[in-house]
Amino acid sequence: MTIRLPAEWEAQDGVLLAWPHEGTDWAYMLDDVRPVFAEIIRQISRFERILLTAPCSAEARDYLAAADIDMTNVSIFEMPNNDTWARDFGPITVMFNGQPVLLDFGFNGWGLKFPANHDNLINKRLSEQGAFKPNLKTIGLVMEGGSLETDGLGTILTTAECLLSPNRNPQLDKKEIEQALASLVGARRVLWLNHGYLAGDDTDSHVDTLARICPDNVIAYVACDDQRDEHFQQLKLMEEELKAFRAPDGSPYRLVPLPWPKARFDEMAHRLPATYANFLVINGAVLVPTYRDEKDALALERIGQAFHGREIIGIDCLPLLDQHGSLHCVTMQLPAGVLA
Repeated sequence: MTIRLPAEWEAQDGVLLAWPHEGTDWAYMLDDVRPVFAEIIRQISRFERILLTAPCSAEARDYLAAADIDMTNVSIFEMPNNDTWARDFGPITVMFNGQPVLLDFGFNGWGLKFPANHDNLINKRLSEQGAFKPNLKTIGLVMEGGSLETDGLGTILTTAECLLSPNRNPQLDKKEIEQALASLVGARRVLWLNHGYLAGDDTDSHVDTLARICPDNVIAYVACDDQRDEHFQQLKLMEEELKAFRAPDGSPYRLVPLPWPKARFDEMAHRLPATYANFLVINGAVLVPTYRDEKDALALERIGQAFHGREIIGIDCLPLLDQHGSLHCVTMQLPAGVLA
């Protein structure tokens, strides 16, 4: 029996998203954020299928059609959603003896911070509506997709701040979390980051905002070069941790530092978590969040260094920061063999 969590750059059937609507926290800025979702859907649908959940499928379909998006690759499933962070409530796909199995972990609004009663049921409702080929397996643990990075070979990169949060799985200590990752997603080893954070992040330092495993033993990570910035010390300590990690073959990882965009703030002067690490890998391309920042071009170049042969596509995600997330956070890839 083998269990394996595939790497994001492996073959995919599609990507799951949830539509922003009046019942979400986006209500006050739908005119700003819907074009971002539409552009993400436009770019993904060039390469693979889209699963989109929406409480009113006609409204979402009409908007996308008016945005001149080819709907051939877009399937809309009608159901309620609290919010749009598909990375964290979407199914986590593992390969069980080479066949995909969908794990439906509990989602509790990042440690009971926000309502999640509808989002926690989306995977079950999608399964009931025939979206998925494999069975859905309900897991009695809280786990979010944004908290796990993998090379597809049994390495898990994560943060202690998130996985050891007392409002997620308080009954489990660090060793028991590692045992759960071994039995559920086939983790052979867990690399724990004890440092690094982004101000304004609601997730307790999801690893997908900080450091990403890329092909060929590369890790792309957020690097702060401004000594006056509040993040400087913590991100330097995180960089030292990354330098000390070893790839499965015993060699050091090749580290690709991602640039530090200028600080962004909301109307209440709270800092927003702008990060270029929140990119999405799809078939043949990488979608990279941009922020109307002078560092955008350098971020695209650096991520291109880590993903040779893929089209690197920048998408303006500045509006997503207003709800403290970015591009990877609103998407969940569905590996080959998942979609009906």
